[in-house]
Amino acid sequence: MPYTPPNGPRKWPTYNKKIFAPQLPGEERRPAYVCHMRTNIKYSPFKMWYVASMIRGMSVDEAVKQLSFVNKQGAVHVKEVLLEAQKLAVEKHNVEFKSNLWVAESFATKGLVMKGVRRHAKGRVGLVHYFHTHYFVRLEEGSPPEHFFFETAPKTTKTLLSEWVDEMRQRRIPGSL
Repeated sequence: MPYTPPNGPRKWPTYNKKIFAPQLPGEERRPAYVCHMRTNIKYSPFKMWYVASMIRGMSVDEAVKQLSFVNKQGAVHVKEVLLEAQKLAVEKHNVEFKSNLWVAESFATKGLVMKGVRRHAKGRVGLVHYFHTHYFVRLEEGSPPEHFFFETAPKTTKTLLSEWVDEMRQRRIPGSL
């Protein structure tokens, strides 16, 4: 068994090797997907979260276009990872058109945290944390859903109000008659 250094997560790339059972005739076609990641990026995971969540549910071309205008260091890394994943999908995962992909998952986790010392006056020191982050992305074949963040179409104000009124009418006060 080859040695793998303990410098990041190992499970995410194994999702690319998953083999599914053959599909039955008439069954809905399963879209191709590719999982890709970059580990130990010298950037704060708390800042990377904003960039990662911004592109969720977008097509790859739209996400790359949006990231080109984001003035954050993390956006450069995310853009590179997206382009790598897009290339990987076409070359190794039988995706026909590279622009027919959308970002199904995009998230960042905390990586290595190095502790350093900052010297102060009168022999005092301050502790400094140097954060690293792991960035993960999963691209799926097809066009992105119209309402990615909603289970269905967004609710109107009338439906929200009627649900709230029904909920208020159904409540019970403990200890009352």
